[in-house]
Amino acid sequence: MISTFFHVVFYNPIYNALVALVALIPGGDVGIAVILLTIVIRLILLPFSLSAARTQRAMKILEPKIKELKEKHKGDKEKEALETLALYREAEVNPFASILTVFIQIPVLLALFWVFRYEPFATVDAARLYALTPIPHAVSLQFLGLVSVAGKSLTLAILAGLTQFLQAHMALSGTMKPSEGGGMQGDFQRVIGMQLKYVFPFLIGAISYTTSGAIALYFIATNLAGALQEWHVRRTLAAEALAQ
Repeated sequence: MISTFFHVVFYNPIYNALVALVALIPGGDVGIAVILLTIVIRLILLPFSLSAARTQRAMKILEPKIKELKEKHKGDKEKEALETLALYREAEVNPFASILTVFIQIPVLLALFWVFRYEPFATVDAARLYALTPIPHAVSLQFLGLVSVAGKSLTLAILAGLTQFLQAHMALSGTMKPSEGGGMQGDFQRVIGMQLKYVFPFLIGAISYTTSGAIALYFIATNLAGALQEWHVRRTLAAEALAQ
């Protein structure tokens, strides 16, 4: 049931979009189609990222008041929780908005990954195509005629790792910046931040090299789009703050 829902709502639409792009791109370059589709998906998800960033900014502003509540009701977790929720309601902040945004993005990004992971594109799976999806007359697995997206590529894998580091660096210095205060929450955020910045790039690079050039291109495109998205979100939030 869940598998059927995932394929109908996420996997098949993304696969059809990718096949359509391959059909429209001169020479049927699968690598270019991967990059274009990843950018389009990121643009569609941009409003959700903006919403999550606004929530994070609002919660940053409320941090001193929340700290006061923790000190005021030390030892009384129930009272602390009730007054914290009341503070969120007064400020019109939904602390679960960021979590919802992540849950919305995860199946889309997983579908993208699995399409690039399991569809060879040397042959098109006609059974998955919609009636209006054009079938490519030519399919090229040589990205820009230089690198095979079907085989392993050390160059693309290294670029995938470097762009992951860039995205993490921008995110951690922007809307995902850890809290400056101490405590378990601040320590946890710093640990997660260190993993995102220094561990994930190696992990992404390893996955990219052990799978295929198409997966590496997917990571490169989504990381660069994510970095640009972080820059755009930061500028948007700064403009909104000045307008207030």
